[in-house]
Amino acid sequence: MSAPTADRHQTAERLLKSSAKKSYDPAVDIDWDAPLVPDGIWVPEHRVSLYGTELWERLTPEQRVELGKHEACSVASVGLWFEVLLMQRLLKDFYAEDPTSPRAQYALTEVADECRHSQMFARMVDAAGVEPYGPRESIRQLGKLFSVVSWGPASYGAILVAEEVLDRLQREQANDDRVQPLMRQVNRIHIMEEARHVSFARDEVTRGVAQLSPAELAYQRFIVAFISMFVVRSLINPKVYAAVGIDPEEGRRAALANPHHREMIRWAGEKIMPFLTEAGLVGRPGMTWWRRSFLLSEG
Repeated sequence: MSAPTADRHQTAERLLKSSAKKSYDPAVDIDWDAPLVPDGIWVPEHRVSLYGTELWERLTPEQRVELGKHEACSVASVGLWFEVLLMQRLLKDFYAEDPTSPRAQYALTEVADECRHSQMFARMVDAAGVEPYGPRESIRQLGKLFSVVSWGPASYGAILVAEEVLDRLQREQANDDRVQPLMRQVNRIHIMEEARHVSFARDEVTRGVAQLSPAELAYQRFIVAFISMFVVRSLINPKVYAAVGIDPEEGRRAALANPHHREMIRWAGEKIMPFLTEAGLVGRPGMTWWRRSFLLSEG
């Protein structure tokens, strides 16, 4: 066994032990029958996409809370959609692995985690009484190509963008006493288990980039930027705005132009973007897509 392969298996073995020691079952670790708090919010106001806009000023306090609830459920259902794509990627990698290896065993363990997370997000959306928005239909169809056009560092890099952007938002919400207890508990479970997934994906990115030729690196840079742009722009499905009487396309335009919303995305990507840059995945020919994602500082 080569040294890099041995190191990969050592990482997987460590994560397998961590998974065995601390994993959750949302079906029993969350009290799904507990009533929602009547005056609880779902996300802090300053994280709602229209915060600070003229449209926001027109909303009543009740409508602002309602929009926050719909946006929280949109983010959860888009997270669910991307976890399904992640599971496809992990299973595709498992298909080519020795099934007895630690890395293959950890891939299956992570798939099991993501299955539970997907069920958890779906139940949370149902408990909120909101439709499972998911991404727009055009993006959902485009997502079918994820495991076809992306592999290696780019696929795990895009996975990291989705996981770490959500992680930063969830950590803030989990520590905010104003947020619904159900939302906070969902976030806590996801934060704890996603920490292992992030470690695994970062290891895959670092090792994978080191093996790329210049031509392969250019392709990987383009793909990770392209996918990441669609991931972050899909977090808020435009249909959420209709819940408070705003035309979906008008709401989407206002959100994409909103400096507060752009700054929120940049802030949420503060941890992952330096890592991807240092790893070599941020660069030409993907810079146009990175800038459109709002994950890079406009300065």
